[in-house]
Amino acid sequence: MKREKILRECNLHNNGGLLLQKQLFLFKGKSNPIRIFSARDLEKLSNNYTNQVFANFKGILDDREVIVKRTSEKSHIDSEDVINEIAVLSSIHHKNIVKLLGCCLETELPMLVYEFIPNGTLSEHIHCEQQQRQVANLLSWKHRLRVATEIASAISYLHCGAPTPIVHRDLKSQNVMLDENGTAKVIGFSTLMPIPVGKTSVETDILGTYGYADPEYIRTGVLTEKSDVYSFGVILLELLTGRLPVIKSDTFRYLVKYFVTHVEEGRLVDVIDVRISDEGTMEQFQAFAEVAMRCVRGESEERPTMMEVAQELRVIRRLAP
Repeated sequence: MKREKILRECNLHNNGGLLLQKQLFLFKGKSNPIRIFSARDLEKLSNNYTNQVFANFKGILDDREVIVKRTSEKSHIDSEDVINEIAVLSSIHHKNIVKLLGCCLETELPMLVYEFIPNGTLSEHIHCEQQQRQVANLLSWKHRLRVATEIASAISYLHCGAPTPIVHRDLKSQNVMLDENGTAKVIGFSTLMPIPVGKTSVETDILGTYGYADPEYIRTGVLTEKSDVYSFGVILLELLTGRLPVIKSDTFRYLVKYFVTHVEEGRLVDVIDVRISDEGTMEQFQAFAEVAMRCVRGESEERPTMMEVAQELRVIRRLAP
């Protein structure tokens, strides 16, 4: 028992326990209180880590389902990155962003406790046939418009409403969950990057997912909020076409190029997902396509802000029959 206690204390020190206290103090008044769990707390709420969901563990906290997420080995090398992530996430409060409930630093790798979102990822709902049959109502045009607006609202909040402007850096349909009501919840915050006060960009290691990553960011290594705008534009194309961001075609490799070419040739109707083509009007589809086209422009300065995108999507939703 004494050896276990010493090990927990060493882990707490190595994982940045003192730094976390300092960071949470700095965010005091700006953040939501998060719980600091002991290693035994996590063992109890996760039933000794017996219910594994992919690389994470499902548990029960105060009669609600939660997910216990182990941070990566890479994060463990620099505990400051993990502590900054926890501190920043504690300052985020938005209905379309998954909520961080607490953390534990007594384990070998830091563990984060999030609310559990039960209904799979947006990618699964768009692209997985079995999932489509199970939750077909979530794939209607009306629901796609709603989800798009909710994601835009969440990212706009990160850019403009959070205490510190934040770039998600890996926005994709796999990082959007849908809850039991079909409400979008943005996840995947291990890559988030705060933008320093007084600046609009930051040079950083290039992160992102093939097919979603901003080509300007890949080329220059300069990250801005418009990098998220590009990635969101790809999600809009997925929602409208039902296609993956990297496509199998003799002519095209990326959904962005495929889509832009068809629109420029006046063939938008040919790329609309057949599952929703009878549910909306061409006026809606064209307006939606125009927003997406502006988001995926090659030069970041030509893209709209996420706040502008969210406002435009709300207008398009009002056109829904």
